[in-house]
Amino acid sequence: MKSSSLRRRPARTADGSAGGKARKIAKTGKLAAGGSGGRGTHRRSGEIIDAAARVFAELGYHGATTQKIADVLRIRQASLYYYFPSKEAALEQVCLRGVAGFFETAKAIAEGPGRPAERLAGLMRAHISPILDRGDFVKVFLTQRRFLPNASRRRVGKWSRGLEQIFEMVIREGMRVGDFRDDADPRLTTLAILGMSNAVPSWYAKENVSVERIGHEFIALILHGLESPARPSRRRPK
Repeated sequence: MKSSSLRRRPARTADGSAGGKARKIAKTGKLAAGGSGGRGTHRRSGEIIDAAARVFAELGYHGATTQKIADVLRIRQASLYYYFPSKEAALEQVCLRGVAGFFETAKAIAEGPGRPAERLAGLMRAHISPILDRGDFVKVFLTQRRFLPNASRRRVGKWSRGLEQIFEMVIREGMRVGDFRDDADPRLTTLAILGMSNAVPSWYAKENVSVERIGHEFIALILHGLESPARPSRRRPK
């Protein structure tokens, strides 16, 4: 038995293809428990995806197998077919879970109250803080999504680009209302923010500094750089 795939072929879905479930998941961003799993399949879906994230984070795509995910869960490898038709589908789900949550949170912040500077600070804080409680998902999304098949990578990429657009929108609004300098480049500023924030997981464990302190310093750095001479900030968001 190959450890990276299942011996038993997934049952055909209503659309007549074995990959129908994976495509449905990709469209919704949610893991779908299926089949006749019986014993608490819906309840265990979160546990299944967490285990997959842990294995991919620790071993990488090439080191991870469906058997190792099953071992973490103490279930039979064949039982995973109700959740993932393949290792590639498992990786896509972990990446989707990793980015979709960021998108939904960012969207709520961007559409919420406060001046653009306050909302940009909130966006940065929300992007950095999951390092502690969603570290496996963050690591897999940042380092392993390049191993996804092209179609899966495009689906994941839509969420990632949507997140970038949210940051750009808030920066453009800040420039329009005079909070940020009008010669700033929203696209480059967004890439700078996400670049330095996404790098945090690679060095966080080596530094004696809290996530809160990192967020505070990064926010101060960005807001100071964007500050409009015509509207000096009296108090930066903490």
